[in-house]
Parts: sequence; structure tokens; C-alpha cells
Amino acid sequence: MSTTPPTLSHLDESGQVRMVDVGDKSSTARVAIASARVRLNATAYGLLTQPGRGKGEVLNTARVAGMLAAKRCADLIPLCHSLPLSFVGVDFALDDDRHEVEVRATCRTDFKTGVEMEAMTACSVAALTVYDMCKAADKGIVIEQVRLEYKAGGKSGEWRAPTE
Repeated sequence: MSTTPPTLSHLDESGQVRMVDVGDKSSTARVAIASARVRLNATAYGLLTQPGRGKGEVLNTARVAGMLAAKRCADLIPLCHSLPLSFVGVDFALDDDRHEVEVRATCRTDFKTGVEMEAMTACSVAALTVYDMCKAADKGIVIEQVRLEYKAGGKSGEWRAPTE
């Protein structure tokens, strides 16, 4: 049984950058879920989660920013295809003990290429928006662990990130 070694699909045989040609591929239902973590100090986290104050405005602004970023992914990442997104969702989970916000983005399309980059872009921009809106209380906010959690559809089928 021979195994073909992996290649970088955005490089041609001579190592030059190229856009992947998806013209002959069939459109299939595709989904991707990505996540990120935003760590804040106790003061910034307290302001973010204070009842009746920041949480709604900060997280709703971050949600909209993430959705807009997913829609503009091809404008940000040079070799991404423009995709007809059928859904972008951005959700948050708060960890009061660790002063963290988990960002989770889900993107769906019925197209010839996947939506992993759109989901990770949505997560990244949502996390950056939390940073932007909370930086007055904490310049040391850390955005970390931006990663693909799950993808399905297309030739490679279903994939899940290994559990930590």
C-alpha cells in the first residue's frame, strides 16, 4: 500500500504560490467550527461580566465583528476563495474561575471548497474585538489557542481536533 506524502496545495510543482483550482470539484455541504480563548486580568474580566454593563455590548459587538470577518475572509487571506456562506455563528462561553472568554465560530456553505479559514477568521476577529473593547482595563489580554475544532464535507470528509 503506497501512501502519497502530503503537499502544500497553494504551491505549484516549482514552489510558486498559486490559488487552488476548484473548478472541477463538486459543490457539497461543508461546515467548520473553530475556537479561540481570550484571557483577561481579574479587573477587565469583572468589568466585562458586571451585571447590566459590558458583557452584552462587548460580546454582541464581537459577535457581529466575527460574522463580518468571515464574510470578508477572501479579502484578508490572499489565496482564499470567495465563498457563498449560508451561515456564520459566533458564540461565547465565560470561565469565571480562569477569567477567560471562549470564542466559538461555526461556518457553513454548499460550495467547492471548505470554510475552515472563515471559521478561524471569525474567531480571531471576535477575540480581537473583545481585546479592543477591554484593553483600557488590561493591556495584557492574551488571545490564544485559535484552532480548527471540526470540519466536514468535501473530499477529505470529517475531521475532529484531538482532545487535549
